[in-house]
Amino acid sequence: MISKKVDNVQEALDGVQDGMTIMLGGFGLCGIPENSISELVKKDVKHLTCISNNAGVDDFGLGLLLQKKQIDKMISSYVGENAEFERQMLSGELEVILTPQGTLAEKCRAAQVGIPAFFTPAGYGTEVAEGKETREFDGKMYVMEEAFKADFSIVKAWKGDEAGNLIFKGTARNFNPLMCGAAKITVAEVEELVPAGELDPNEIHIPGIFVQRIFQGESFEKRIEQRTVRESNA
Repeated sequence: MISKKVDNVQEALDGVQDGMTIMLGGFGLCGIPENSISELVKKDVKHLTCISNNAGVDDFGLGLLLQKKQIDKMISSYVGENAEFERQMLSGELEVILTPQGTLAEKCRAAQVGIPAFFTPAGYGTEVAEGKETREFDGKMYVMEEAFKADFSIVKAWKGDEAGNLIFKGTARNFNPLMCGAAKITVAEVEELVPAGELDPNEIHIPGIFVQRIFQGESFEKRIEQRTVRESNA
């Protein structure tokens, strides 16, 4: 059996260079590839285009790359929790392409399965549709959206095996599965890495054919983006 296992995050991200387009899984701070993002900061790669649902927060997740001005373009759906992102966008330092969340997901899935483009009603008649082909189907107007083209896709899973098969846990099963196989190289960091054959085939969410490199992360902070508590009645 072909092994996709690499020894560490440095080996997993070998080949990442300035100017590349990188997809990163996660939703808010849930299920983000923390080890890989930290390594991108250390590698000091610049002029990146990052495709992610959001841009982390000021001092965590993709916010770390934004702090060091490593990202030139963000393709995202929601970016409301990052003050540095807002500052760079309003100042013109950062190019931002805001994409409806469902469209963002489908552009990932289309790349994953080899579909070059698709039609969606989301965004028709708005700035989202400017410069794009539109077409009518059954009396309703649709916008043509092209699949993403990325160099690396970096995802976070709960458990994986050395063949690259992945299991996601809870709400970390968000954009991560859709980004597997949606780039030239997919890197998966996992909390637990087991020998091939140890995972129950019925529990696998993504088969290893969509993954080129897999490694076990050293630590995961799993930070909560916003903590809301209720005052005690005592």
